[in-house]
Amino acid sequence: MTNEQSAELQSTALRVREHIIRLSAGGGCFIGASLSCVEIMVYLYTHVIRRNADNPHDPKRDYLFLSKGHDVPALYGTFVEMGWLAEERLSNHLSTQDSIYWHPNRQIPGVEFHSGSLGHLPAVAAGVALDCKLRGSKNRVVVITGDGELNEGSVWETLLVANAYGLDNLTLVVDRNMFQANIRTEELVPLEPLADKFKAFGCEVRRIDGHDYEQLEEAFDGGEEKGKVKVIIADTVRGKGLPSIEARADRWFCAFSGDEVAQLLEELHGNKEASIESETLVVR
Repeated sequence: MTNEQSAELQSTALRVREHIIRLSAGGGCFIGASLSCVEIMVYLYTHVIRRNADNPHDPKRDYLFLSKGHDVPALYGTFVEMGWLAEERLSNHLSTQDSIYWHPNRQIPGVEFHSGSLGHLPAVAAGVALDCKLRGSKNRVVVITGDGELNEGSVWETLLVANAYGLDNLTLVVDRNMFQANIRTEELVPLEPLADKFKAFGCEVRRIDGHDYEQLEEAFDGGEEKGKVKVIIADTVRGKGLPSIEARADRWFCAFSGDEVAQLLEELHGNKEASIESETLVVR
């Protein structure tokens, strides 16, 4: 990856974070986990996922399923930057007059499946991957999960079945930000050694810095092991880009005022004095 390409991706990611921050007003959003997966989302939609903007149902397209659906601000922010969603629609966040909501909605072109109940979309993605295999098509199927989501047994059941059917066209990306809701994963139900667990279920596993584009490129461009589901554990920071809320358990779901959003945008652009200490948030 050239320096110019990396700089362009970083610029796109910055704009996506701006969208996420703005969505934390007017009712709030799951800001921490949305900020942690921005680089993953941006890289996938600019360098991995093949999609025909004029025909979102093109049977030759690749599929991306956002299983951790509460990260939809990152998804819709990326859609805006890709030119697939009008930016002004983001202001309809939580409005009953639009489909922009706290979780992905198939009424938005580019969203392949509703999500919200955690642990469901790995199975949906595996079903699509199996269908692609049976048809002999070359579609790539990617599903993004949260790390806390891995406590759902359906995720592991899916991996057993997917590897039994040799679904090497399926990639599971774990946004490993170390938090589940408002507690650290390792304090609730420890996940480590996570890579070893995935390997024990028959997967090909890579672990990377989820904010590093070169590592993302290497992980997604590397050759897959034939007959194995690919798992990419992406180590990330919850609240990435906003030092005042990074890695904080209480910055899970936040509803900020307009003034606080303005301060956070300044902080995002490097104004350290703009960080906020307000307790204006809603924890769900």
